[in-house]
Amino acid sequence: MHVFHDHRVARRTRRTALAIGNFDGVHRGHRHLLALVRDAAARLDADAIALTFEPHPTRVLAPAKARPILTGLDRKLELLAAEGLDAAVVLRFDQGFAAQSPEEFVASVIAPLGAREVFVGEDFRFGRDRGGDGHALAALGAAHGFTARVVPQLVDDDGVALSSSRVRQCLAEGDLDGAKRLLGRDFDLDGVVVPGQRRGRTLGFPTANLATPCEALPKDGVYAVRVQVLGEEGPALPAVMNLGVRPTVSAGRSVEAHLLDVDRDLYGRTLRVHFVARIRDERRFEGLDALVAQIRRDADEARALLKGHDAP
Repeated sequence: MHVFHDHRVARRTRRTALAIGNFDGVHRGHRHLLALVRDAAARLDADAIALTFEPHPTRVLAPAKARPILTGLDRKLELLAAEGLDAAVVLRFDQGFAAQSPEEFVASVIAPLGAREVFVGEDFRFGRDRGGDGHALAALGAAHGFTARVVPQLVDDDGVALSSSRVRQCLAEGDLDGAKRLLGRDFDLDGVVVPGQRRGRTLGFPTANLATPCEALPKDGVYAVRVQVLGEEGPALPAVMNLGVRPTVSAGRSVEAHLLDVDRDLYGRTLRVHFVARIRDERRFEGLDALVAQIRRDADEARALLKGHDAP
C-alpha cells in the first residue's frame, strides 16, 4: 500500500473509490466500510484509497474532550494495508484545514483524488464547524462527479455498536474479550523498550519497560500477553505484563513485560504486545517476598492461559 501525505500527488492513473475517516483502531466496523470500498474499486476498475487525518481532529478542535488514541499512525497504516487498499492519504489536520467550508473540502481534497464513489460512516462530519454531513456530501458529489455512500454503523449480534469508543470502554473495564469482539483481533500496542529502574531484575523477573504511543491502555493490572520483537522472524513470545503504578515498591507508573523463560537484552527494540487474558488487578503487597511469590503465580497462570492461544 502506498502512503501519501499530499493528496495532490496521491492520484495515480486510475479513478478512485475513497473511504474517509479517522479509523482509530481499525475495528470491524471500519473493516466493513473498507470492504465496501474494495468492492467498489473492483467494480469501477479504480484504486481503493483511505483518507485519514493526523492528528485526530478532536485534538485540534476540542483538545479538552479528546479521547485516548487506540493506534498510533504507523500501526493504523499497517492495519489499513492489511485490508488490501491500494493507497492511504494522511492529511495534516490543523486550524487552517478545519476552517475550510464543506464545499472547499470537497473541491480541494476529494475532487483532486479522482473519486467516483466516496464512503463515510453515518456520523461523518466535515468542513468548518462540522457543517457538512452525509446529505451535504451527496449533494456536493453530484456536482463533482462522485456518488456518496453513507454506511450505517455496524452492530454485533448483541446489538452493540462497533465503534472506537466502545473499544476504549472495554479496555478501560479490563474486558479483553469484549475488545477482541469489536476489533476482530486481540488488542495490541507497540512500544520501544527503554531503561527502567531494574527492580524486576533484582527480584529475579527482568522486565522490558515500554514507551508507547498508545493512549487507550487496558485497565491497570496483570495480563497474559504475547510479545513480538518487530523486525524479527518467528512467533510471538509468551509473557506476563503489568500495567500500573507498582504500589509495593512505589516505583511509579509503567508498562512492562516479563518474557516467560527467555532472558534477552531488548533495549531500543520495538515490541508489539498482544493482550490475551487479564489475570488480576494490580495491588500492594506487604513486602518483596509476598510480591515475588505472587509474580511466580502470575507467570504460571500466564503460561497456562497462553498454552491454548495461537501466536500471531
